[in-house]
Amino acid sequence: MANSFGAIEIGKRSLMAHTQQITTAGHNISNADTEGYSRQRVQVKTFDPIYRPDLERAETPGQIGQGTSIESIRRLRDELLDQRIVAQGNEESYWTTRSKYYEMIEQIYNEPNDVSVRTNMDKFWQSWQELSVYPESKAARQAVVTRADTLTDSINGRFHSLEGVGTLINGDIEATVKQVNEYTKQIAQINGEIVRAKAMGDNPNDLLDRRDLLVEKLSQMVNVTTDLRDNDEFMVHVDGNILVQGSLARKFDVVSNTDNMGYSTVVWADTGNKAKISGGSLGALIELRDVDIRGEIQTLNTMAMNFADLVNDVHRNAIGANNVTGLDFFTQRPFVTNLNGNFDRNGDGADDSSYIFRFTGTNALNPQDKVGLEGTMTFSGKSGNVTVPYHPTDTIEAVINRINDSDGEVKAYLDRDNHLVLKATTASSMENPDFVIRHVEDSGMFLAGYSGILKASGSDGAYDFNQVDAVNALQSQYAVAPVLNPSGYIAVNEAIRTDVLSVGAAYPNTRGEAMIGDGRAAVEIASIRNTHVMIGKDKTFDDYFASSVTNVGLKGEQAETNMISQTAIMNDLRDMRDSISGVNIDEELAEIIKFQHGYNAAAKFVTVIDSLLDTVINRLGV
Repeated sequence: MANSFGAIEIGKRSLMAHTQQITTAGHNISNADTEGYSRQRVQVKTFDPIYRPDLERAETPGQIGQGTSIESIRRLRDELLDQRIVAQGNEESYWTTRSKYYEMIEQIYNEPNDVSVRTNMDKFWQSWQELSVYPESKAARQAVVTRADTLTDSINGRFHSLEGVGTLINGDIEATVKQVNEYTKQIAQINGEIVRAKAMGDNPNDLLDRRDLLVEKLSQMVNVTTDLRDNDEFMVHVDGNILVQGSLARKFDVVSNTDNMGYSTVVWADTGNKAKISGGSLGALIELRDVDIRGEIQTLNTMAMNFADLVNDVHRNAIGANNVTGLDFFTQRPFVTNLNGNFDRNGDGADDSSYIFRFTGTNALNPQDKVGLEGTMTFSGKSGNVTVPYHPTDTIEAVINRINDSDGEVKAYLDRDNHLVLKATTASSMENPDFVIRHVEDSGMFLAGYSGILKASGSDGAYDFNQVDAVNALQSQYAVAPVLNPSGYIAVNEAIRTDVLSVGAAYPNTRGEAMIGDGRAAVEIASIRNTHVMIGKDKTFDDYFASSVTNVGLKGEQAETNMISQTAIMNDLRDMRDSISGVNIDEELAEIIKFQHGYNAAAKFVTVIDSLLDTVINRLGV
């Protein structure tokens, strides 16, 4: 005969199971608004019967059921969907961050606008054109100086605005690194708690939810991937490097970098190596600061440096109404006071480099003449040196265009006297200085005897800045490199601002005086506007403004478009996850009612069995 009290045990198990199901549903409802929470369900199964088919048993027909038991409490989660959200999350935050900052950059450029740099430069050229018509007019000279002041102020303002955005981004980078370190620390701590809970046979659902939420937040900052090993060791990688391994977490650190305007460089705290971060908000911030903002500042510096250099080159040879000559119109700040450009680059107290910005050949050239020579020129490039060949049938103009079309960080043009000019551009690599010619070499005679820049051809006659007195290899005139960021300090010469009659509109005659009605110098300065002066990749100043504004506008449009696209993708993915893991109050209430009815039925079952047992025990003997 079966145990008379077995039914009581069945009822008890049913009550416990329904109680746990009601409690879990209540837990779901209470966490309906908890970020990252996944709804949970109680997994129940039938309790093992008294007899199994493979064992010898009594005459009892079939197996005797023992009710139900709680197998586990599991969270409802689609792991593949979670992995996709983590993989896609860095793209959303990457483009959101770029879009936000490009709105700021577009406001800085303020084009087209009556107070923009381009408008002020147009007015500056117009003032020189007017002075060329009225070279004796003091008012025309005052207009030149006033408009030059307005132009330099707007250039200075653009530089400081870009610098301010760079400083803001740098602060965001340092704050984001701290947040990443905090998230990785918490993930590692939770990993240890999860392993301990699983070792005891539990399902740490809430801890798993918390870890998944932290990983998702981390994925919005850096491009991470996750991996769960067979021994329940959870790992997080960023761009191929381990960030979290079980209960161990690596940290990032920020160190000041003098090669990058004092901005911070993100490094691995344990090795000191520079960290490569390609996605997420942190990757976007680093790219914005080190590529976009740096590039915009370099482009502005290139324009300002070439602009001041070209105007000064003409004005230095011009003469004012007060017969003063030899004045630079814009102030220039040489990087070094040494006439040969010698500089202590490694900081050991001894000069070891030569910082030269411009070479000017000694021989006048006709751009349409054929060189009649053959050889290969070598210039410093973005990464290493680049070579530029020339052939006997090439014209001077063709060779110059070939130099400018190469990836070299040296540009060429013919000046007002048709002398070949080589100028340094800004450097792509942060390790290299801006506006410094690093290497010039010619296997033939184009740069040596023909244009008069180098004294000799071949490697023995090459110019290389990694030595003192490198200018000894030059036959040409040269100018030392400027102080960093000339767009931040370009200004009108104080001597000209004090006495506007010093503005040179004419060239001195044989007696060293300005002839009445001579406005040749003013005409030449005004013509610089449309002259091919090679401002980096742009041939003229108008080309520079057109390309710079277009570049900012297109990048801003790209960031906004991709942000909208990625946001839509992520919203769809999150909606899919919420449909699986999110808490639906109505559904949970329906579940509670169902479990309540089950509980009531189980309680009624226990009452009936109790009544039956009471009859057997207390009344059969009556």
